[in-house]
Amino acid sequence: MENEKDIEDAKAHFEKLIKDQLERIKHLKAEGDWIDYSHIKPIIIGIIGGDGIGPEISKHTKSVLEFLLEEEMSKGKIELREIEGLTIENRAKEKKAIPDDVLAEIKKCHVLLKGPTTTPRKGDKWPNIESANVAMRRKLDLFANIRPVKVPEKNIDWVFFRENTEGAYMLGSKGIKITDDLSIDFKVITTQGSERIIRLAFEYAKRNTINKITVVTKANVVKTTDGKFLEIAKKVAKDYPKIEWDDWYIDIMTAKLIDPSRQSQFRIFVAPNLYGDIITDEAAQLQGGVGTAGSANIGKKYAMFEAIHGSAPRMVEEGRAKYADPSSMLRASIMLLDHIGLKEKAFQLERALDICTIYEKEVVLTGRSTGGTGEEFAKYIMKTVKNPDLEYKWKIHQ
Repeated sequence: MENEKDIEDAKAHFEKLIKDQLERIKHLKAEGDWIDYSHIKPIIIGIIGGDGIGPEISKHTKSVLEFLLEEEMSKGKIELREIEGLTIENRAKEKKAIPDDVLAEIKKCHVLLKGPTTTPRKGDKWPNIESANVAMRRKLDLFANIRPVKVPEKNIDWVFFRENTEGAYMLGSKGIKITDDLSIDFKVITTQGSERIIRLAFEYAKRNTINKITVVTKANVVKTTDGKFLEIAKKVAKDYPKIEWDDWYIDIMTAKLIDPSRQSQFRIFVAPNLYGDIITDEAAQLQGGVGTAGSANIGKKYAMFEAIHGSAPRMVEEGRAKYADPSSMLRASIMLLDHIGLKEKAFQLERALDICTIYEKEVVLTGRSTGGTGEEFAKYIMKTVKNPDLEYKWKIHQ
């Protein structure tokens, strides 16, 4: 039979994927409770520079955090620790998304603040290694990607819950090239993985008295996996009868996010991995670009906060790295501080960042010599945080 060996190889490959996922489900069923940061001293914040402009914006973000957390660090409540080695050069050399020694250092931290990392793509000079982000989310079980987006003048106040460890990205590097004419990729959705992200979104809505959740799938076409996600949403929603919810397909959802007549009607979104990736970047663009948005990746034991934009190698090649905007990492830092219980510090940084980027704009970043440098912007943020009239200045702009 023609292609019989190709078919048998593909069946063996698929069988292994199924066994791996069934084993993963056992671990999901046995997962423990959420970490309690109030009992940890010091809370270790690992800072990962990453690739391209990552080390530059990480450096400036670290300076702001050191300034903001000076008291907590002097009392041994917080430790900032730099994690080396999560670079494309080192990952390519080790042929691993996350080298073993780097992962060991990462696991010694409680939370991570991460710059952008480069993901190899077909045709470039790097080996076909998995995305460091995808690997990190899986190895640390960071199942919830949470991204807030606010555009006050458009009455937009959104929070996105993107499932991080399943969907099309879970097995994105494990597809099969069966013949020169046929390639197949895989998508995985589990009951446990879907329920925990959907329930987290509903719990967030309940805690923050938000009465609207939108579930995003393509369940009318991708009937088995997306259909499962939607069915589980219907089941979870029954436990929250006071919260209104609806579901939209990903294609029309992308249109409605830019529809002025509908934008303000959405509040919380929950979606499988790929769809969440698409709509969160679109939403960030409405806010002012991906460079303005931060991202939280939450698990029960670990958490990672990161810039959502890429590593911008062209900026480095053109000698413009010093003009890179650290706002995305600073936005991620706000979420990090809130996550570990330092809400007042989070408020301070958020207000200062709003004043500096939305209202007063004494230092404007353009990514080029026509604007300020990242270092100048970081100093501007620290000066604004230090201002005793910070709260008053923020309120008069509201």
